[in-house]
Amino acid sequence: MSSAADRNSSPALIIYDGDCFFCQNYTALVRLRETVGAVELLDARSGDSRIAEYWHQGYDLNEGMLFVYKGRIFHGAEATHMLATLSSSDTIFSTINRLALSNPIVARLSYPFLKLGRLASLAVRGKRILDDPRRKRQR
Repeated sequence: MSSAADRNSSPALIIYDGDCFFCQNYTALVRLRETVGAVELLDARSGDSRIAEYWHQGYDLNEGMLFVYKGRIFHGAEATHMLATLSSSDTIFSTINRLALSNPIVARLSYPFLKLGRLASLAVRGKRILDDPRRKRQR
């Protein structure tokens, strides 16, 4: 288990659905490196052991992306709010994203539409939602 100092010095982590067109592009367009330093992007479909760990901690990755920063875990609307708050505003997308989603109420109200966009993107591409590793154990 890592210490609090290790967690605070580790790179920021974004876990997203790599099969979702919107998720892929959002993570590519959010400009965090300028403001928070190193950022690791992790596809939730990659098989990385950390993915299952977050599921087992109760984070449903079909309900939202994860942003892990300075030892804290932000999920769904809270993650998009933090990403918008921390991102630089050096591009048009970053500026619009920051203006819209840095307000926690707007982030929370708009997140269901973002999730719907993800589901539509997956359906159009013939992809399935993420497998929940907790269900595999129960079978």
